[in-house]
Amino acid sequence: MSSESHAGHLSGPRTGTAASTAIPSQTRGATSHTGLERFNTAPAGAAEAALLACCGSRRWAQRLAAHRPYPTLDALLAAADEASYDLSAPDLDEALADEASAVPHPGIPAAALTALRAAHAAYESSFGHAFVISLDGYEADEHLNQVLAGIRSRLGNERDEERAVAADELRRLARTRLAHLVADATGAGAPDSPSVPV
Repeated sequence: MSSESHAGHLSGPRTGTAASTAIPSQTRGATSHTGLERFNTAPAGAAEAALLACCGSRRWAQRLAAHRPYPTLDALLAAADEASYDLSAPDLDEALADEASAVPHPGIPAAALTALRAAHAAYESSFGHAFVISLDGYEADEHLNQVLAGIRSRLGNERDEERAVAADELRRLARTRLAHLVADATGAGAPDSPSVPV
């Protein structure tokens, strides 16, 4: 989980974020171009680097970059979902290894901070990767409770069951990060990382 914030998510890639890994300005062209157009016309290497900030699987990023151009955001998101469902076990391991626990929000009460750190440590010890969860649909003041409840609930999963849950949460996170990546805003005005500190 990243320390950068945007409503709805609580996980972030270690290597960067969709917002900080923008498509290079020289590929943006006129300001009338949409984010999707910039993504579609970016050099393959730049597109792959930006995609890796959405999901840490190189195969996932290469696949999405190779199938450009996408006619609509929905088409891109559908392709991202399909690529996520097709991740092999090593691809999923690579993507999950790229996720990192967030630095908790500075205003979090000490008892909540202790509980959160202990929950993350227990989860990572059990499953070998950071806890990933999409918090779409929850208000910011509900995030901490949802994370703690999610970790406690998922700690009871068998390893294979939890891999399936984590893969689906990662797919949802990648989808939202990707939507932010191709947002119509220019790089300077793009949304923050879709991660939320707790």
